[in-house]
Amino acid sequence: MLVDHHCHLDFPEFAPDLDGVVARAKAAGVGTMVTISTRIRKFDRIRAIAERYDDVWCSVGTHPHNADEERGIPASEIVRLSHHPKVVAIGEAGLDYYYKKASPEAQAEGFRAHIAAARETGLPLEIHTRDADADTLALIEDEHKTNGPFPGVLHCYTGGPELARRAVELGLYVSFTGVISFKKTEALQEIARNVPADRVLVETDAPFLAPVPFRGKTNEPAYVVHTAAALAHIRGVSAAEIAQTTTDNFFRLYTKARRPALTEPARS
Repeated sequence: MLVDHHCHLDFPEFAPDLDGVVARAKAAGVGTMVTISTRIRKFDRIRAIAERYDDVWCSVGTHPHNADEERGIPASEIVRLSHHPKVVAIGEAGLDYYYKKASPEAQAEGFRAHIAAARETGLPLEIHTRDADADTLALIEDEHKTNGPFPGVLHCYTGGPELARRAVELGLYVSFTGVISFKKTEALQEIARNVPADRVLVETDAPFLAPVPFRGKTNEPAYVVHTAAALAHIRGVSAAEIAQTTTDNFFRLYTKARRPALTEPARS
């Protein structure tokens, strides 16, 4: 079994064939999926998808691109919405300086509110960070020192080794997408090789970042099998070992999610 802990099943790419997307994931041995919120004010559509499928869960949060749009939503509102039985994570939230779609101030403010919600609920925070290693590290270290630890994962990791190393020291997990299967990503592959086995996860971030051999096409949760195979190759272990390791790590971190009673084995 494999888990795709970060996909966006509410995105329009999946609307014509959502049942097929979920069915293909199950057939590939992906027993659990988490569809990730990018706007709290549109949480209803995320929740509806999670309610529709037994082994699809969801998060609640505001993507940093939407931080200005949803500025001022307090941690208490995130906590309230997280009480829904299918919500197993907070976010995604964090800092993204690549596209500059929201002000750094609003992103940081929202990031801290989501950290507070993760700390209060015990649900892991899906952390988005792009071209913001230094500020991300400074913020999470300040939160850790000032207010205490919180559970979370650096999702779709493409940062440098120092942020990954320090995040693990602070108790966070590090997750990799199909990017690790691309050519000329040796630096990222080295980070993926060195993350401790008990802190590594895989994901799709679907519909984005499809792994080889589907690069350039619409990604979907079934393809996490190929990302896991790439990670296994990088780390010099079997695909079965990576599947077991990342699945165990998921259920250790996402304590509110239930393991499926029976799943087909993952195929590489």
